Parts: sequence; C-alpha cells; structure tokens
Amino acid sequence: MGVYWAIAVRSFRRFSTYRIATVSGLFTNTVFGFILCGVYLTLWRERPGLGGYDVPDALTFVWLQQGLLVPVGIFGATTTNELGARVRSGEIAVDLYRPTQLLLWWLSVDLGRATFEMLVRGGVPLLVGSLVFDLKFPSSPAMWPAIALGLLLGITISFTIRYLVALSGFWITDSRGMEQLALVLSLFFAGTILPLVAFPGWIGVVARATPWAATMQVPIDIWLGRNPGGTGAALLFQFGWLSVLLLVGQLTTTLATRKVVIQGG
Repeated sequence: MGVYWAIAVRSFRRFSTYRIATVSGLFTNTVFGFILCGVYLTLWRERPGLGGYDVPDALTFVWLQQGLLVPVGIFGATTTNELGARVRSGEIAVDLYRPTQLLLWWLSVDLGRATFEMLVRGGVPLLVGSLVFDLKFPSSPAMWPAIALGLLLGITISFTIRYLVALSGFWITDSRGMEQLALVLSLFFAGTILPLVAFPGWIGVVARATPWAATMQVPIDIWLGRNPGGTGAALLFQFGWLSVLLLVGQLTTTLATRKVVIQGG
C-alpha cells in the first residue's frame, strides 16, 4: 500500500501548485452560492417545508453543495479526464505495464486531488455563507466521524463512475461523448440543481436511488440529519453502491486490458 500512499501524496502536492485556479474557483463558488441562496429563498417562501427542508436547511445545502462540487468531481476531474485522454492516445499501455493495479493507481491520484480540494475549497464557501446566513451545523461531535465517512464514500463513488466512463474508450474509441452524458446525469441526480428531496413522486424516488445521489445529496443529508432511516441507513446505501461500482470497475479493467485499441499507431 506504500506505493499508493506515495501516489496520493504526490497528487496532493501537484494540485496544491495551482494557486490562482484555486482562488478563482473559490470566488466563483462563493458568487454562485449567493445567487442560489436568492433562488432558494424565493422558492422556499412560496413552498415552505419543501421536501422536508426548512429555510436554514435549504441555505446550508447551497453552501455545502458549492464546497463539494470540486472535491466530489461533479463536473469531472483532471485525474479521470487524463485517464480518458490516455486511453484515446494509447498512452494507457504505459499504465498497464506498471506493477500496480490500474484502478487503485487512479483512485490514489483522485483521493490526493480530492483531499487538497476539500481542505481548501470545501470549507471556505461554507464559512462565507455562515457569516451572512443562519446555517445549520451538526449539534453533536459524534456526528463528525459519520460526516467524514460519508464524504469519503461520496468522493470514492464519484471516482468509480468517472473511472468507468474513462474506460468506455476501450470500446467506443473516444469517451468524450460519454463524459458529457455523465456530466448531465451528475448535474441532475447529484442534487446540484435542487435537493433531490424536492423532486416530486417517482422522479424523486428514482433520483434518490441512483449512485449519483450517494456522491452529494446523501453526505449533505448526513450533515443536516435529514436522512430517511437515519445516518446508518445512509452510510449503508453508500457502501452498497461503492461495493457494486468497485466490482464493476475491476471487472471492466480486466476486460479492457484484453481489448487494447491504440489509436494512431
């Protein structure tokens, strides 16, 4: 495991060098946080208690969402975008020659990235929002381990989805179309447009059952204490999806290494 730890540490250091991009991203997330708060305040005044959320819940959701967008990789992440590019170019052959597991190698890279993003970009929008609005914070210190575990599971689930999208390039040659499809699904089902609890009827039921819900909506609901069935049920839901996706990811990796198509040479 030492090699994977070293990969994660180097990934953390790599992303810590992009200081201007980090500050720009923080500014963007903060601005969008205020815009969304205006939209949510209007909506919740018209529909009090929508989805079981009160106004402080909804506003807290906004700022947690803005802090998690980049760590979770809702819009994609450099690590898995690079993996897709390496599959297209044929450079993936170099990765396959390494005496490491492909999935664990890229998972380590992504966890290093996500750790940096969480430390720098995860808390600042929430801090800014808390200075202006009455936000909700966990009432018990015992909740923090569950919140941390939920965030880790959410980030890892997001990685496995992006990893599978990148590996689709072994069969369709160019995975960029799949990346755009995955982006649309992430935006809708992760809760970046509205909290999934606000989706009506069967649409809400389906949305909350998808793996994308486990990446952002579930960790935020753990923070808010709003999970149906409690925190244990929420973590079990995440563990279930992670187990399935890791199994599919490892199986896909095995099949992909037997079908290497190197474009252009």
